[in-house]
Amino acid sequence: MYSQAFRQLNILVLHGPNLNLLGKREPLIYGSVTLDSINRLLTEEADIIGIRIECLQSNHEGVLIDAIHDSCDKYQGIMINAGAYTHTSIAIRDALSAVKVPTVEVHLSNIYQREPFRHHSYIAAVAIGQISGFGAQSYKLGLHALVDHLRNER
Repeated sequence: MYSQAFRQLNILVLHGPNLNLLGKREPLIYGSVTLDSINRLLTEEADIIGIRIECLQSNHEGVLIDAIHDSCDKYQGIMINAGAYTHTSIAIRDALSAVKVPTVEVHLSNIYQREPFRHHSYIAAVAIGQISGFGAQSYKLGLHALVDHLRNER
């Protein structure tokens, strides 16, 4: 049996509300990339770096919270783009804090260049880091940052 140090990393990727509309929704802000394209990019990158990922998108806060609660025994890390819940959901913030699974927050757009209400993230205080403003590459950068953190933590 392999020790914890050699076990394959499993990462949960959570996409919040309206991200299912990527490619159609406000392309000047979010670009033309679809959520399926982002998930394919992440799956290909996961194969290259030798990890496993599972992607979940929901427009429902409770579904995201349930996935976070269930992450403890299944995943060593979480990458989340909580969409608008980033700026409104204390419940998602509390769930991430409670499970203590290392989390990276990602955003396609630079939330600090947008409307003032988007400048605050409830998630940032409980995440190991935040990457925003690089479009779909934010996810790839976030995945690498999370994996590097987890591998160095061991």
